[in-house]
Amino acid sequence: MIWHVLSLLMAAYGLLLLAVYFFQAHLVFYPEAGREIIATPDQFGLPYQDIHLKTADGVDLHGWYVPVAESRGTVLLLHGNAGNISHRIDTLQMFYRLGYSTLIIDYRGYGNSGGTPGEEGSYRDSEAAWRYLTGQLHIPPRRIVVFGESLGGAVAAWLSARYKPGALVIASGFTSVPELGQQLYPYLPMRWLTNIQYDTRENLRAVAAPVLIAHSPDDDIVPFEHGRALFAAAHTPKQFLELAGGHNEGYIFTRATWTGALEDFLSEQLEKSP
Repeated sequence: MIWHVLSLLMAAYGLLLLAVYFFQAHLVFYPEAGREIIATPDQFGLPYQDIHLKTADGVDLHGWYVPVAESRGTVLLLHGNAGNISHRIDTLQMFYRLGYSTLIIDYRGYGNSGGTPGEEGSYRDSEAAWRYLTGQLHIPPRRIVVFGESLGGAVAAWLSARYKPGALVIASGFTSVPELGQQLYPYLPMRWLTNIQYDTRENLRAVAAPVLIAHSPDDDIVPFEHGRALFAAAHTPKQFLELAGGHNEGYIFTRATWTGALEDFLSEQLEKSP
C-alpha cells in the first residue's frame, strides 16, 4: 500500500516538473494581467507621441514617447512582467517633472505590441527602442538613461552591457530567473528546470555605465538580497537606494526619497557628460 502511494506521489511530482518545464513562460510573463490600454499620457497632462517600432526580427511594437522641452536627458523605460505601458503613467509623470523625456515600450505580446513574450524577444525589443532613440531621434547614448523595473531590470542590464548609456537604473530587480525561481519554489529543482535565464547579475558585470540599484527590504516577491547582490556585481560609480514597501508599492511609500535620490544620481552622472 505504501509503495503504491509513493508511486502515485512520484508520478504526480514528475508531472509537475514536466508542467513547469514546458509551461514556465506562464510563470514569468503575465501580458494578460491588464492587456487593455486603460489611459494615455495626455489624460494626465503629459504631451506624447504614439510610437510604432519594428524589431530586427520583424515584430511590431507599440510605445509612447513623452518629450520635454530643453530636456535634461532621455529615459528608456522598460517595465516589469505584468500589465502594459498604461499602468506606468505615474512613472512617466515623475520623469517629466524631473525634466527628462521618456520612451516606454510594450514588449512583444504585451499591450498593443505583436508577437509572443520571450526572453530573447524582449532583448530584441529593447534594441529596437534603443535604435529609435539613437538612430531616429539622434539622441547621444551618453544622454540616455536605461531604467528597468523588476523583469525590466534584467532587460535593461542586457541592453546596457552591449551599448553604453549615460546611466542604468534597476528598481526591484532579481539576480536571475533560476535563482529567484528556486527561492519562490524551494520544493522544485528550478535551477535545472528553467530555460529562461534573465541573468541580470552576469550582464551587470559587463556594464560600464554608472548604476543605481533600488530595492526594498519589504519586497514580497524579489528578496532584498537580490538587490544587494546586484549592487555588489556592479562596477563603480554605483549607488544603492533602500526603498520601503512591497514589490509593487516601494515607489509609492518612498516617493519623495526615491524621486530626490534619482534626481541627484541622474544629475551627477548625466550632467557632467560633455
